[in-house]
Amino acid sequence: MSFTPAPWPRKLRSQEWYGGNSRDTIYHRGWLKNQGYPHDLFDGRPIIGILNTWSDLTPCNGHLRELAEKVKAGVWEAGGFPVEVPVFSASENTFRPSAMMFRNLAALAIEETIRGQPMDGAVLLVGCDKTTPSLMMAAASTDIPSIVVTGGPMLNGYFRGERVGSGTHLWKFSEAVKAGEMTQEEFLEAEASMSRSSGTCNTMGTASTMASMAEALGMALSGNAAIPAVDSRRRVMAQLSGRRIVQMVKDDLKPSDIMTKPAFENAIRTNGAIGGSTNAVVHLLAMAGRVGIDVTLDDWDRCGRDVPTIVNLMPSGEYLMEEFFYAGGLPVVIKRLGEAGLLNRDALTVSGDTIWDEVKDVINHNEDVILPTDKALTQQGGIAVLRGNLAPKGAVLKPSAASPNLLTHRGRAVVFEDIDDYKARINDEALDIDETCVMVLKNCGPKGYPGMAEVGNMGLPPKVLKKGITDMVRISDARMSGTAYGTVILHTSPEAAAGGPLAVVQDGDMIELDVPNRRLHLEIGDEELAARLAEWQPRHEQADSGYAWLHQQHVGGADTGADLEFLKGCRGNPVGKDSH
Repeated sequence: MSFTPAPWPRKLRSQEWYGGNSRDTIYHRGWLKNQGYPHDLFDGRPIIGILNTWSDLTPCNGHLRELAEKVKAGVWEAGGFPVEVPVFSASENTFRPSAMMFRNLAALAIEETIRGQPMDGAVLLVGCDKTTPSLMMAAASTDIPSIVVTGGPMLNGYFRGERVGSGTHLWKFSEAVKAGEMTQEEFLEAEASMSRSSGTCNTMGTASTMASMAEALGMALSGNAAIPAVDSRRRVMAQLSGRRIVQMVKDDLKPSDIMTKPAFENAIRTNGAIGGSTNAVVHLLAMAGRVGIDVTLDDWDRCGRDVPTIVNLMPSGEYLMEEFFYAGGLPVVIKRLGEAGLLNRDALTVSGDTIWDEVKDVINHNEDVILPTDKALTQQGGIAVLRGNLAPKGAVLKPSAASPNLLTHRGRAVVFEDIDDYKARINDEALDIDETCVMVLKNCGPKGYPGMAEVGNMGLPPKVLKKGITDMVRISDARMSGTAYGTVILHTSPEAAAGGPLAVVQDGDMIELDVPNRRLHLEIGDEELAARLAEWQPRHEQADSGYAWLHQQHVGGADTGADLEFLKGCRGNPVGKDSH
């Protein structure tokens, strides 16, 4: 894809605040000078906002203050003027009811942070799951030159000689305790091994997936996604990105130049190749909406269906992000896609080069980690988009994390009306359930929870676990952690709280799952389904004030990215030079 750099020098947006000698510009300049900045820094050079999601309550991003200093060094070196700006940090492991409810709030707040302040370019300093999409959504809406710098994954965990994947082994060990295969004391001992350095999850969870999506979209420098948080090369990447954003401002290379339909297709295929999180579906749909690109669930199935999963990482495989980096990281995967004819090679990246030029010479250093295609974890990876009378607008499943024997299944529904109902009944030995049943969870979607929490990978009942069974078909309108695994159908749309068919599933109904044919069917007649829907009444909790009310009233469905519907008219509405 061709790109013609803008002429340089030229007057930048920040000069509306700081250029000239009017009362207003002296007011703006004078106040900023109380930080000790010399007068010549206001000479028209690019002012770069370093949007930092550091927070002590966002552990994945706890090291980003140090990383910001490296970004600043790069900006200074390239002749820019760096300004660090703390922004909304939606922590996955602390925010209640769910970090997902605050992704849109963060995106909206950060969009206005960019729109209302004198920034010519932005470095998006991210890590934890929702911080990456929220900042990229804001950058897409404002369309100023932007580059993603992620904090990187933590080092491998080990427990009694076994690799421990953050999140993945939490689910595994928790189920082992319920099955009587592990003591509570051993579980507590394992806890210390799960997070032994700064950084995000060391599995191919949502944080690593979204770092990979940023790189595959071309919004981060090549190689950014996999460098461990504590590796010195992570700091080098931050400094190089600081240098690069200055030139991007001079060239006027914007998100709309990079986040094109071919770039989104590349990201979708990359997600299949890495065995990425199902959360990437809602985040990429939301980002595409913000930049004004038509990406749908059908694109996920069209582009990802025949992509083999070649990255052998938990939760789909064996290894962790540390080994992925040593093997060559995401550039090797993107090169494989290009060699297989599955890459839009001319897609532009923040480097100014095409994505193919960035990866064509990379080498795979470990074929146990990044597998040959004929040894792929699954030949049809990606995200399976299911439809039928139970999910008219679609539902998703991650085949690489599912049990092959359950991809075609017919079973009796055991229904939980919400997550509290599930928690109250799942451990009851009297619960009428066995491994052939289909577990159904309602009212956990964008409106219902509210916020669409990561509760879709419901733990199995102890009575089933004690038989040695580790997977069952599970269906919900919720999400699932990218670190989780199992035959779990998610994002069922329309959601139960919006009156979708999921809302009227009853105990004992038979449900058919046919992943090869992308079918999810509730075995009742059309008239019976219509009658149930006509009698349905909402039973989810209704917010009556604050952002929870705003979100619940205006959030869209998972099938379109679960963004706030009232923002549709503003998407792709860039920041103008005269906006001040």
